[in-house]
Amino acid sequence: MAEALDDLDALLHDAQRAARALAIVPAPRRHAAIEAIAAGIEGAADAILAANAEDLERGRANGLATGLLDRLLLDPARIAGLAAAARDLAALPDPVGEVLRERTLPNGLELTEVRVPFGVIGVIYEARPNVTVDLACIALGSGNAVVLRGGSAAERTNAVLVAAMQDAVEGAGLSRLAVQTIDRFGREGAGRLMRARGLVDLLVPRGSAALIDRVVTESTVPVIETGAGVVHAFVDRAASLPMALEIVLNAKTQRTSVCNSLETLLVHRDIADEAVPALAGALAEAGVAIHADAALPGGVAAAPLGEGGWSTEHLSMDIAIGVVDDLDAAIEHVNRFGTHHTDTIITDDAGAAERFLAEVDSAVVMHNASTRFTDGGEFGFGAEVGISTQKAHARGPMGLPELTSSKWIVRGSGQVRS
Repeated sequence: MAEALDDLDALLHDAQRAARALAIVPAPRRHAAIEAIAAGIEGAADAILAANAEDLERGRANGLATGLLDRLLLDPARIAGLAAAARDLAALPDPVGEVLRERTLPNGLELTEVRVPFGVIGVIYEARPNVTVDLACIALGSGNAVVLRGGSAAERTNAVLVAAMQDAVEGAGLSRLAVQTIDRFGREGAGRLMRARGLVDLLVPRGSAALIDRVVTESTVPVIETGAGVVHAFVDRAASLPMALEIVLNAKTQRTSVCNSLETLLVHRDIADEAVPALAGALAEAGVAIHADAALPGGVAAAPLGEGGWSTEHLSMDIAIGVVDDLDAAIEHVNRFGTHHTDTIITDDAGAAERFLAEVDSAVVMHNASTRFTDGGEFGFGAEVGISTQKAHARGPMGLPELTSSKWIVRGSGQVRS
């Protein structure tokens, strides 16, 4: 294994050299490489689907959870979506070189703060081949090299995707070393990536709470944390029930395996006798299992909360429903049990909405909208690195600007400090 990790260090040095070269590549050439990736993925669709079928078969045999199998799945529509997202991203404004601040000091020094690439971005993720493509494209779009650790569940799919992207990048005149995978180095490789300070400039984990906790705890490389999604909807006493029904059903059932899927529904006590049976009935009819820690109004049947209680991220057709006394109790519940990801209030009371938006401490807070909109594509970013639930540097869906740092450029005419 020592020899293998030496090989990994060589790969990281290659990535570092590729990043330095990429940082000064003009935007049109980087955008052309992303366009080439989109075409390359479309051209390799049959090979990608075949590799993905192997991964899915192995995942089912190994008892991979339903939610992870859904994330692992690539079909023709999802492959087309990956290519479309890449093209959308290639059309976005280039963040590199953007002037953030500038001023001239009394002594004549001219100061300019500009966006610059981080350098080498490492990503550790699970069973999400879409991340393989999204991250490579966002990295190129922001002038960074990327080193991917996609996990064993999607190993065959990721190998085909990375090979197709490397060929596309090279065909566009850039170094294929700007996009690399370290899947072959296994768990030890992931550990080395986390400790590669000086070779890797930023690390992004995407996946289970256990994976994210490991990366945050063990890394010496700076980390942007993309947290789990214990996502809430609060149906206020001034809510339109038809609107609440539509939003809650969409947020819970449109796609359950993703981090912006609704996990906890809170209902104001003043309308609970009517609203809880209506909402729970619609959810149950859609196939959602109801969980609660107390008897629900209207005799609504509910299973007990899971082992994680109100902090459970189901990623399945399950939801926890609770009744709260008022807006204050709802805000307290969300801030206590949520993961600071996405939370929404459904109400026609503008004052209640503004309090919820101001006092809920989450990366994305919504009013009268489905939580499923927390997504880089939906926000107009083309794709996303992930949903950052931390407060440093980046928060919420991370697109091109969030994969840049900044530097100060100072222009003088011989000034010295006295």
